[in-house]
Amino acid sequence: MLIPPKQMQEVLYQLFLKYNFTEKKAKTMARVYTESTTDGINSHGINRVPLFIKYIQEGIVNVDAEAEKVETFGSIERWDGNLGPGIINAIKCTNRAVELSKKHGMGLVALRNTNHWMRGGTYGWQAAEAGCISILFTNTNPNMPPWGGKDSRIGNNPFIVSIPRKQGHVVLDMAISQFAFGKIHDYKLKGQKLPYPGGWDDNNELSVDPEKILPNERGLPIGYWKGSALSMVLDMLATLLSAGNSTYKIGMKNYETGISQVFLCIDPEVFNDKSLQERLLNEIIDYTHNVEPMHPGDKTYYPGERTLQTRAWNLREGIPVSEEVWDNVIGLTRG
Repeated sequence: MLIPPKQMQEVLYQLFLKYNFTEKKAKTMARVYTESTTDGINSHGINRVPLFIKYIQEGIVNVDAEAEKVETFGSIERWDGNLGPGIINAIKCTNRAVELSKKHGMGLVALRNTNHWMRGGTYGWQAAEAGCISILFTNTNPNMPPWGGKDSRIGNNPFIVSIPRKQGHVVLDMAISQFAFGKIHDYKLKGQKLPYPGGWDDNNELSVDPEKILPNERGLPIGYWKGSALSMVLDMLATLLSAGNSTYKIGMKNYETGISQVFLCIDPEVFNDKSLQERLLNEIIDYTHNVEPMHPGDKTYYPGERTLQTRAWNLREGIPVSEEVWDNVIGLTRG
């Protein structure tokens, strides 16, 4: 089914008001969930809303809490999320990292004790719109085996890089697993198999079947052993810089909460060569765009390019949403 973006945003706004968010926070979260879904990331947009509400009902997310600064080291700060809503905390910390970068050329905010930020790319787009380069990442609960291991001990730790650009921002948003688990669930809702193996089944065999991967949460790291190592390093950095919980500690909880995140922003204006930066970016993009495709009709894209295309289509035609998910959300607003 197709849902107009304005309708989705209004429904979510009313839902969040029902769960005692302030008008400002309800509007912000309704906008972010709708934008993520409009960009085609249903797995971390509308599909996540029922789980987010469950976390509120269980007392995992503190509706009234916000991130607060606890330590300052020049252009580096540590913040505590106080187990508040992940979206609100991440927006606040991204804004602060941008402010620090405008003052120092580079700013870093390390956040502990927060909740899931939903689509990490949201904050990459946010930083790019503010004219900043960003490098952002988070740890998660253990949902991938370290390479060669059987049990999940590392997280799929989403990693975001954004670069502002006049003709369309470059935004890389990826999990360190071959597929984010929300994306695997999205395939399940659609009754589809994954296009490539995404995790291990009960027989320790790689599988493309969401039904066999989701119960165990044993995702496949990107690049096999390389992704396994990258996951560990990102977890180390997020934990050390924030003085927060590691994937190990998060895995000891009944729910994925109290996670650690890093927001690093760079202000490219300090270099005073904006025209050169644009030329260099376009040189790289043009060079990769102009490659001959393996299959006729295919083309290559820079990170974020397809997101812009999906956004334009969905704004015009309406957002494709699972009827089951939408009915669930409507039920939460009325229940």
